[in-house]
Amino acid sequence: MPSLHSQGRQGKSDPSLVLPQDVNKPAPRLPDGHPDLSGPWDGCWKTGPQGCYGGGTNNDIVPDLQMKPGELDSLLQPWARELRAKRKEKDEPYVGCLPEGVPRVNPYPTRIVESYTAKGLTHIFILHETGDSGAHRQVFMDGRKHPADNDLFPTWFGHSIGWWDGDTLVVDTIGYNDKFWLDGKGTPHTEQMHTIERYTRPNFGTLLLDLTLDDPGAFTRPLEYTFTFKLLRPGLEMLEFICLEDNEYGGAAGITPADESGEKEKRKEQQQKQ
Repeated sequence: MPSLHSQGRQGKSDPSLVLPQDVNKPAPRLPDGHPDLSGPWDGCWKTGPQGCYGGGTNNDIVPDLQMKPGELDSLLQPWARELRAKRKEKDEPYVGCLPEGVPRVNPYPTRIVESYTAKGLTHIFILHETGDSGAHRQVFMDGRKHPADNDLFPTWFGHSIGWWDGDTLVVDTIGYNDKFWLDGKGTPHTEQMHTIERYTRPNFGTLLLDLTLDDPGAFTRPLEYTFTFKLLRPGLEMLEFICLEDNEYGGAAGITPADESGEKEKRKEQQQKQ
């Protein structure tokens, strides 16, 4: 069951967001004095020609980032531009219940969980309502460094370390695998991708994300963009959403998840003919 905040995307006031008169109230703070970033947050509150976005990219990086015609082509390396043109939306790994990666968002809430121990803030976990096949982002806040290249195992969300820069949470991530797409159109990346995220909460109802994405394997220069999340109204919580491959999620639209080879689709067609 989708959250209430998935409603209200037709240019009307979204009943799931914090009330307008409360948005500009002061941001709450944690016992250690840092801003409370917990949320839950709506990262898909804008409606564009390809779907919702706001806190990151979603269906198409071009309108989501308000790029000019031809701008993305100039930013992509030739091989990446060619691969994006060949990919089909039905083959996107995310619709096969695999993690969305960074900086993707979806029409479901996000919560930032700040985990304190006797040693203080040691971890931050970033959770998505859809579950992303049970995955979550883990940010180490205990002062550790990234592993050496020989010890770094590429993963869907990479290896993240974080620290506070005043009231801004800085998250530095390397070690991404190259399996997820940067948008629903198939914009690729490589294992060289390195992101730096700077989260600030300027008021009660807003979370800003300043993102730097550097991937010389896929792009001709680093990308720098600012995204905005909006706070859900008090009382709304993340719901349980279990996504299982082959549960026909997206089947009504003829989507066959995560199958760029087309073999899975061919087998289903053969079975239907028998």
